Formats: sequence, structure tokens, C-alpha cells
Amino acid sequence: MHTKIMIIGSPGSGKSTFARKLRDKTGLPLFYLDMIKHKPDRTTISSEEFDKKLKEILVKSQWIIDGNYQRTLEVRMKECDLIILFDLPTKVCLESVKSRIGTKREDMPWVETEETFEGEFKQWIQEFSDESLPEIYQLLEKYKDKEVVIFKSREEANFYLENL
Repeated sequence: MHTKIMIIGSPGSGKSTFARKLRDKTGLPLFYLDMIKHKPDRTTISSEEFDKKLKEILVKSQWIIDGNYQRTLEVRMKECDLIILFDLPTKVCLESVKSRIGTKREDMPWVETEETFEGEFKQWIQEFSDESLPEIYQLLEKYKDKEVVIFKSREEANFYLENL
């Protein structure tokens, strides 16, 4: 069984839902990077403080880490034994984020609103395939020794969980 799992992909791709189901099935501790970086008042901690907290997680013997935070991808890839990438269509991700507006979630310190969705956040989702995915795939190529699972649909993710 894998004991150090990182889950990455566009916001709205289903990472956090999958991570919760995986935690419930495996009993591995789950850490949401958004809960580490963001405070309830919508401010963030410094990069230095974030890196310190991430290192405290990475030295543990077991974990699931949910979140992108592109500049820390390689640090996590070095330490994990399984990388799960959600590579879903942009339209699916945008619709998913819109549908969760107003919903309290355990992976975010605040409730998303229409205002938090519009602007930079929406743009990041729209640009994820062109801006972030190429770097992710390049890193995956570099870490071929790691087991990598890529989901192109939520059905594939659900099938994976059912067959664990």
C-alpha cells in the first residue's frame, strides 16, 4: 500500500473529494495545502512559514497531500510514493467550482462566493491546462520512478477508489 500520496490538478477537478474518499478508505492522514496557506480572513501565511509547515508533513511516515502550489511540486514528488493527477477538461472544473459556491468545505478555511470565483481564481482555472499542466507533466517525466495515476474523468477516479 502507498503511504505518501500527493494529489494535484486544477481547482474544481475533484482532488479534494477524491482525497477525502481515499483518506476514509486507507486511514492515511490528509493534509490540505489550502488550509495551510490560507487563513479564514482570506489572508495567507508567508512562503517561509508555508514551507516550514509542509516540511513538517513531508517527514511524517504517512500522508495524503491535496493541492497544487506549483513551486512545491518537486519537493513533494521527491518524498511521495504515489502521484495522482486530475487532468480534467477546463469546462468540468469551472462548472464544479461554480456549483460549490456557498458550500462549507473541510478543505477551505472560508466559503467560496461568486466574488471569490470571478477574477484571478477563475482565470487560473481557465489557464491551468496551458500554464500549469506542461510543468506538471515535465516533472512527472523526471520522476518516472514514482507510481503515477492520471485521471481524465471523475468516473476513472471513482473506479480507482472502488478497486482499491
